Amino acid sequence: MLLSSKNMLASFLKNRGLIWQMTKREVTGRYKGSFLGLAWSLFNPLMMLTVYTFVFSVVFKTRWGGDPNAGKADFAIVLFTGLIVFNLFSECVGRAPGLITSNVNYVKKVVFPLEILSFVNFFAALFHALISFVVLLIAIVVFKHQVHITILLLPLIVLPLMLAILGVSWFLSALGVFVRDVAQTIGIIVSVLMFMSPVFYPVAALPASFQKIILLNPLAFMIEEARKVVFWGVEPNWAMLGVNIIIGLCICVLGFAFFQKVRKGFADVL
Repeated sequence: MLLSSKNMLASFLKNRGLIWQMTKREVTGRYKGSFLGLAWSLFNPLMMLTVYTFVFSVVFKTRWGGDPNAGKADFAIVLFTGLIVFNLFSECVGRAPGLITSNVNYVKKVVFPLEILSFVNFFAALFHALISFVVLLIAIVVFKHQVHITILLLPLIVLPLMLAILGVSWFLSALGVFVRDVAQTIGIIVSVLMFMSPVFYPVAALPASFQKIILLNPLAFMIEEARKVVFWGVEPNWAMLGVNIIIGLCICVLGFAFFQKVRKGFADVL
């Protein structure tokens, strides 16, 4: 495991220039030829936020946690925070099974470091998450007129998730080469996880028995803790954060080790 972590870090440092170039190409290529271009990366989260906020706070008249004093702006900010965290996960994991199968030309090149495709996929998704975070920050300033200092802890909160995303991406991208049904299965799982994660509701709003079930989902902790530091200005649960960082690191290293172990068979299958 220690050797895998060293190899993973060495690969990132050695190929950081290539990762940067491919990430830029991935981000700009997604909107190439469109009229709005990169503005779509801003428009998409704003549109989804508007739709979700209208449906839940206007149609269903939902208030976050049942607080009658909470306005639509409060609901939108809290909802958007959860969406940013979940969308980072869903975008990376949803595309992971096709990373190798959609880049067969790289497989044929013996010298190409295939493992960096997961880095590229992750950083492209992180770019869109950062755009959404800027929108969130502007909304907090405009509607709440106060930004809590604890918001600086947000990168630390999502660190376990980022590590786990990389590990899962390596695992799924390798598995997707040999089992093509993985892509469809992951799409269903991600859709289920969206509603099994506290994106549209707080964990506290659920019955106690269901809270235990929801908290088995690691995304639940990340989303709830992100809202603590962003919206309520409360420090995270440091003990649980430490545990999650260790788990995330283990998933990351194990996913990389699995990818490196089976990559020799990619060319034979593809």
